[in-house]
Formats: sequence, C-alpha cells, structure tokens
Amino acid sequence: MASVTSLSDSVHQRLAAALSAALPQAGSADPLLRRSDRADFQANGILALAKKEKANPRELATQVVSRVESGDVIKDVEVSGPGFLNITITDRAITENLAARYADDTGRLGVPRTEHPGTTVIDYAQPNVAKEMHVGHLRSAVIGDSVVQLLEFTGETVVRRHHIGDWGTQFGMLIQYLEEHPHELDHQDGGDLQASGEQAMSNLDRLYKAARKFFDSDEEFKTRARRRVVDLQAGDPQTLAMWQKFVDESKIYFFSVFEKLDMEIRDPDIVGESGYNDMLAETCRLLEESGVAVRSEGALCVFFDDIKGPDGKPVPLIVQKSDGGYGYAATDLSAIRDRVFNIKADTLLYVVDARQSLHFKMVFETARRAGWLNEDVKAVQLAFGTVLGKDGKPFKTREGETVRLVDLLDEAIDRASAVVREKAQDLSEEEIAERGTQVGIGAVKYADLSTSANRDYKFDLDQMVSLNGDTSVYLQYAYARIQSILRKAGEARPAAHPELDLHEAERALGLHADSFAATVAEAAAEYAPHKMTAYLYQLASLYTTFYDKCPVLKAESPEQIENRLFLCDITARTLHQGMALLGIRTPERL
Repeated sequence: MASVTSLSDSVHQRLAAALSAALPQAGSADPLLRRSDRADFQANGILALAKKEKANPRELATQVVSRVESGDVIKDVEVSGPGFLNITITDRAITENLAARYADDTGRLGVPRTEHPGTTVIDYAQPNVAKEMHVGHLRSAVIGDSVVQLLEFTGETVVRRHHIGDWGTQFGMLIQYLEEHPHELDHQDGGDLQASGEQAMSNLDRLYKAARKFFDSDEEFKTRARRRVVDLQAGDPQTLAMWQKFVDESKIYFFSVFEKLDMEIRDPDIVGESGYNDMLAETCRLLEESGVAVRSEGALCVFFDDIKGPDGKPVPLIVQKSDGGYGYAATDLSAIRDRVFNIKADTLLYVVDARQSLHFKMVFETARRAGWLNEDVKAVQLAFGTVLGKDGKPFKTREGETVRLVDLLDEAIDRASAVVREKAQDLSEEEIAERGTQVGIGAVKYADLSTSANRDYKFDLDQMVSLNGDTSVYLQYAYARIQSILRKAGEARPAAHPELDLHEAERALGLHADSFAATVAEAAAEYAPHKMTAYLYQLASLYTTFYDKCPVLKAESPEQIENRLFLCDITARTLHQGMALLGIRTPERL
C-alpha cells in the first residue's frame, strides 16, 4: 500500500498554496506549521514573510485566510495576535486519515520509506574478548539496536558491525600466562574453557585479572608476554589456536547476554579488531606516503593544529608505535577504508562512549586528509553519556567493582516479575516469568533510550519498573489494557465512522496518532530514539485521558462503540510498532 499523507502535510499544502496566491512574488513560502494548544495547528511563517516583503503581517494573514480552501480537511482558520494563524481541522479528516493508516496491510501504518535510501554501517555493541560485559556496555548495545530498527524501518540499507576487542597486548599476556600456569583454571567448578557461556567467562575474567596482576609486577613476564604478541601478529599456529579458543568462548557468552537483552547479534556482523589485521601495514604506508602521517621519535603520527596537551605541545594520533606495534587508530582507520571502499557505505555511524570523542575526531580528520572520507560519505560518532548509580556517581558495586551486566539484567527481571505477579489476575507462573522478563528488559532499555544519548542517566530500578510516570511498564500496560478491551468487545468490531463528531479527547488522540510517521522520520534522521520514547509516552498519556473521558464498550450507539474500538486498536498498533523500533516487547496480557 502507498504511504498515507499526514494531516499536517495536507494542511501545510493548502496553506502554502494560499500563501503563494496572496504573495505571488514570494515564490514557494513555508507557513511554519506546528501543533498548537490553542487550535489543532498554528502557522507562524507569515511574520517573517511579511517582514521580508515589507507588508503588514496581520493584513497578509487576513489575505491568506481568504484564500485558504476549507471544507474536507480545514474547518476553520483565524488570525491571532500579530499575524499567526490558528487552524482547526474537521473531525471527518481525522477519522478518515486514521482509517487509511489502519487499512495499511503491510503493518507500516502508512509510514513512508525514504525516497533516497543509502547504506549505513553502524558500529555498536563492542564487548571485549575474555572480559565480562559490565554496565558500561549497555548503552552502546541498546542505543545501537534501536537506531538499526529505526533506519531499517525507513528503508535504509543497514550493515551492522560489532567491533569487539579481540587483539593486542592483553592476548599475549593471557596466552603466556595460561601456558605458564596451565592449572590456573582447574580449581573452579567446570574450570575449563569448555564450560557454559557465563561460567567460562567468569573463569576467563578471573584468569585475565590474575594475568594482569602478574604482568604489572613482573618485568620478565612482561617481556615474554610482549614476545607472545609478536607471535600472535605473525600468525604462529599454537598461539593463534589458543587465541581462537578465547574468542570462541567469549562469543558464546556474548550471545547469551545479547539474547537476555532480547537483541539479535549475528556472527557474520562480529568483525573485531583482528578482522582488519591484514590491512594495518598498508593503512600506515598510504598515510606515510601521502604525507598525512609523519615519523616522530620512531612512531608514525598525525598532528593537528587545534589539539594540544596541557603543556601546549601538540597531541598526535599515533597510528604505529615506535616498536612497530599498531594502536587503535590503525585498526579504526583500516575499518573506515573497508567500510567506504568494500561495503560502499554513505554513512559511518559509531555508537561509542563520549569519552572517546577526541579519538574519533582525530580518526575522522585523518581519514578526510587521506581522501577516504569525502563529501559523499559522512562519519558520525553517536556519543553517549555514562550510566550513574542512584547517588549520581558512576555505577559501581559496594566493593567498588564495575557492575556485571548479567547481574543487572537479572535484578531488573526479578523486580519486574514481582510487579507483574502483583497485578496478574489470570496468569500462570510460566506466563508471569515470561512477562516479567519482557517487562524487566523493556524497563532497562526504555530508561536508557528515553534519555538523550549524550546525557548521563541514573540507573534506578524502582523508578524503571514503576507503573506511573514515563516508563516502558506504563506503555506496556496501556497496550495490554487495549487488548483486554478488544477481547471483551464480543460482536462489536473496530470500524471507522467518519460521520461521527469526536470528543475532545478523541481528537487529541487521533491527531497525535497521525504524527507517528513524522516522528519515525525525525528519530531516524537524527539517530534519536528518545524522540520516539517521548512520542509513545504522550500517546499512552492521551489514551489514558481518552479512556477516562470516553466510554468504549458503553458508548451511546453501535457506531460510536465501533469507532472508539477503532481508535483503541490504531493506538495499540502504533504503540506496538513504536516499541518494536525501540527493541521492546508489548505483551498481549499483563
């Protein structure tokens, strides 16, 4: 089915036509239409236009009103203040527009796809091999997954990349330590690398901490570990085999955590630091030959006029260290080459902690100087803030350790299950467990996504699983309540009746439901899932008002019952689709 023209677009077209008729010399003018508290819409563009054309704004507004075609869509236009226009639209237009969205059998609710989609490579969810995932890994995964859903829904071709930390000095350290202490893993239950995902990762994490302690305190071990890194980079078979074991075990664990987060992570999309190993030498050669990078004290560096340290000396991007080893910059620049020239991406999007902003600024600028990024390819870091504890400080355990992500998710599920059990009337224990998981994981994701990515946010489980306020549980309950009404409707079926007059609460709900497509477009274009959460929270709030003010199954006539069931159903479908774009489930019963 073709996309549905929104009410605001219909009104915009009619006002723009009236403006052009009133001021032919101005060409096509923007009426600057927006939703309003005083009427359905307000047009603010006449003031600026009148100033430009040296006309009286109120007189120009009056001329525009006389040329507006009213009837099927526009019911009334009045001049307000110095030259604003207040526009009221017909009840019929609201109902007919929603009916067209309702009839969309593709399930898209009439939302159009972008006219000129491109290819976006999105780099998100980047855990480290042989290390447990902690709360710091949450935001990259959750924000990235939602942006993937939003972009794909608008028609963009999306290539996912999980740039896992699977290369470098720590692997020389780990492999050397395990070779010298082969029984280190044996004293714990299931103590080998073949244990289950979480158990194996717990063993690996312990091994990592022991190896790090040894590495930091024993200079001779440090030398042996560094030699082992050279073996790894040179492709020594025995070293590579041990490295591969670490990677494979870590992946099993990653998949188990992402499954708990209700996220799809596919193996071919995991291209870690090691995936660019074969490109590193050439990346350095290209940068050095073109003069973008220069040798400084033996290291290959890129310098920037505007980036200096506290001592006033320039801080370079080090692409290759003086000992011949490669840093993150070489890998990130090689990944850019791969994504631009092999994948043919138009946009490179990095969902990475704001603390790495300087690194990415330098990497992007280097890639521009090298000609790998140009005006046809944009590179964007979607920088996100920190997860804080209730006390407003970075989230830590009582012992000062970083909080394990698995523990956090399990606690959220436990809290949510208690809330579901308290409200559940006819749910079995199995259903309570399933809904508790969907509510708990939804609560964690929604709290993260409802905060603008660049801001820090407080992780407060009590608040997250609350039935009141801006939480996913509030939205999930609104959806489940609608499904309950639809189940109780019996013979009455949802059906649009455009001839009916609408209650004020019905109009507000209908107008908001109509702006779903515009919200999707805006949230996708700005990589801003928080715009979708704000929209959905308002939708659920308007539905609550409608439910309080407008009896559905006890409405005055069969037509009004059907029309109100139709409003319920399109609200539910919009909630369901909007929540899916955030990666959150909407259970049918709660």
